[in-house]
Amino acid sequence: MSDSAGSAGLLGTTRNGAAALLAAGRARLELLGLELREEKLRVVDLLLLATTTAFCFLIAAILLVALLVIVFWDSRIVLLGALSGVFVSAGALAWRALGRSLSQSGPLFAQSIAELDKDLHQLGGLKRDEAATD
Repeated sequence: MSDSAGSAGLLGTTRNGAAALLAAGRARLELLGLELREEKLRVVDLLLLATTTAFCFLIAAILLVALLVIVFWDSRIVLLGALSGVFVSAGALAWRALGRSLSQSGPLFAQSIAELDKDLHQLGGLKRDEAATD
């Protein structure tokens, strides 16, 4: 009788442990999916904003160059050369800033990784507690 009660208790404990593990795994997967969705929206917003900004500055630069060439028609060759140098320099600075910005981004799933680390730490603590009671 005591063997069946002991095995039922062990089976129940195992089931409860498995259910808790599955619930924790499900919560972590939901968090991972939420972070992925947020990151996707952030990237799309940044791309849209960057494209709009680049388009507006490009049109402004073209119109400014055309206006300066018309105003200073006699020295248009020198003016076009100088403005080309300015735009190449500005493009190089923007390229460096973009590279720096991309290299400074944090890990993609920082919150999920932190939660998993906490789970592993707690599970490690449980294993040590179980060993101490035995």
